[in-house]
Amino acid sequence: MCGIAGYLGTHVTEELVRSMADTIIYRGPNDSGVWVDVDAGMALAHRRLSIVDLSQAGHQPMTSVNGRYVIAFNGEIYNHLEIRCELDKLGCDASLAMTGEDVFWRGHSDTETLLAGIAVWGIETTLKKTVGMFAIALWDREEKVLTLARDRMGEKPLYYGFQNKTFLFGSELKALKAHPDFLSEIDRDVLCLYLRHCYIPAPFSIYKGIQKLLPGTYVQVRLDAATSPQTLTPKAYWCMTDVVETGLTSSFEGSDTEAIRALDSQLKKAVEMQMMGDVPLGAFLSGGIDSSAVVALMQAQSTRPVKTFSIGFDEAGYNEAEYAKAVAQHLGTEHTELYVSSGEAMGVIPLLGKMYDEPFADSSQIPTFLVSKMAKQHVTVSLSGDGGDELFCGYNRYLLSDIWKKIEYVPFGGRKLAGHSIKKLSPTTWDGLFQQAGKIKKFPSNMGEKLGKLANRLEKVDGINELYYSLVSEIDCPEEIVIGATESKTWLTQTGMNSSFKDAKQHMMFMDAMTYLPDDILVKVDRAAMANSLETRVPFLDHRVVELAWKFPMAMKIREGKTKWILRQVLYQYVPQQLIERPKAGFAIPLGDWLRGPLREWVESLLDDQRLHREGFFNADFVRELWRAHLTGTRNHEALLWSILMFQTWLEEAN
Repeated sequence: MCGIAGYLGTHVTEELVRSMADTIIYRGPNDSGVWVDVDAGMALAHRRLSIVDLSQAGHQPMTSVNGRYVIAFNGEIYNHLEIRCELDKLGCDASLAMTGEDVFWRGHSDTETLLAGIAVWGIETTLKKTVGMFAIALWDREEKVLTLARDRMGEKPLYYGFQNKTFLFGSELKALKAHPDFLSEIDRDVLCLYLRHCYIPAPFSIYKGIQKLLPGTYVQVRLDAATSPQTLTPKAYWCMTDVVETGLTSSFEGSDTEAIRALDSQLKKAVEMQMMGDVPLGAFLSGGIDSSAVVALMQAQSTRPVKTFSIGFDEAGYNEAEYAKAVAQHLGTEHTELYVSSGEAMGVIPLLGKMYDEPFADSSQIPTFLVSKMAKQHVTVSLSGDGGDELFCGYNRYLLSDIWKKIEYVPFGGRKLAGHSIKKLSPTTWDGLFQQAGKIKKFPSNMGEKLGKLANRLEKVDGINELYYSLVSEIDCPEEIVIGATESKTWLTQTGMNSSFKDAKQHMMFMDAMTYLPDDILVKVDRAAMANSLETRVPFLDHRVVELAWKFPMAMKIREGKTKWILRQVLYQYVPQQLIERPKAGFAIPLGDWLRGPLREWVESLLDDQRLHREGFFNADFVRELWRAHLTGTRNHEALLWSILMFQTWLEEAN
């Protein structure tokens, strides 16, 4: 795993591009390199976290054997040895000259394989052949064209854009900001999107003129970009929409047994490929279905105990470490767990603004950072179970679509009355009631908050699409908070919500895979892990697993009210069912209580009325009312408040 940075423009110097890359040194602490072509106005820089081929043969930026291409590459190509074999069989020398001789390999890095493939097949064909995660910057010295490319599911980040007629790009925004032409103009319209979703959806960034490259696409910029900024249109080499359409029209037709066998086999292959490397490797283990499945398949293919990691909290309802420990003991892994106090967890908060580089407000970023920090003490690479929910129908909101169909039989007026009745009790009161009921039956945490959200939807929502949009929105009208802003249109509002699906659950899964997964889940893990110089890998997002998962009918994903049915069947071949079965909890912290308690002084300083007026981004009266309602416990506004607080924290770093 690495970090890349560069620019196409005037005043090209090694010192400047090196300074851009050095802002993200934690992404690649083992080595660094720069490459410049002053005449062409091209500068590339690379920070290396050595994983495959630890020798200087893996040094970047790397030039192809024929000298035509120069690459700065962040990521892993898991099938690069297969690609090498294919090139060897062609009898070519990576310079496009078919000589009948073996390819000349200088080392065994996947970067070198990627370059050789591009030299022989071109960029798009080579990208289609890859299995991996990556962000690529490729300079064609012959055609004077810069190509930026991103992996299919969006595991690795890549920002780009024109600023003062200079084309900038890099793994994180802070690398772009190190260039003197960067304008740092905050986009208020995008700030509205951030408050709605708690993250900034691609292709937007918090800054005007800077975009995120969409997953599964590449974009090309020509030499004259510096003098004549171009309108750039990314081109897809792989499309999630096509995968979904193919899966729905040609679904898996075998028996349950055949389907379970197929998934087990494909996941095993993905896990095996992602266990490659020349450094210590392990896995995050929460004890849930997804991470347990990954670890089980790792251990089944390992001759020694797999290193696994989990963290726990002392607060009741927020600790899953005991479940992870039980799974680890059954599988025989080398398990490390760390119990974290609330003080230690809150100690991460001052780091978040700089770590996430643009406003980001999924509060599970805190435990994700802590488990990454612990894992880094033992390994350099850690596999995770992310992606299982979106592929196998794991989120509770998917089940809500079926419940909502029944609710819609009740006239809208009756629904509004029910919602109003629920809100007569505060979230804290509901939590107390569910705590008492928990002595008889176990309930998910934060039931008071969940009921409050349900009440809001009963009062306002009419239709499944409206239901989904409300579920992924923390506020109905962010323009009421952000001064002088008009909320930007997104893929979700223009395309996703207008897509046609027979099953609402499939529709929700598709929209989550296009938005929430790459823009929240994968961002959270990437920044938290890379801040600790830890590489993370996600076997569920091997595109062949994704393609197979979408071929399974819904009856194999939800059965008898149980989500992830087929994935559970795979897992139960390795782990007893009783170790796994429990309500879905998520990777949560008691944020609402922290804001009212030990974090109250910090909140007051960031939401000070005079400060809000001086900064001029938020409607101070609106924000202060949110805070007052949360303090009294009449409403739980923890998610929206956290979004505002994370923007304030980020703004301090940005200035």
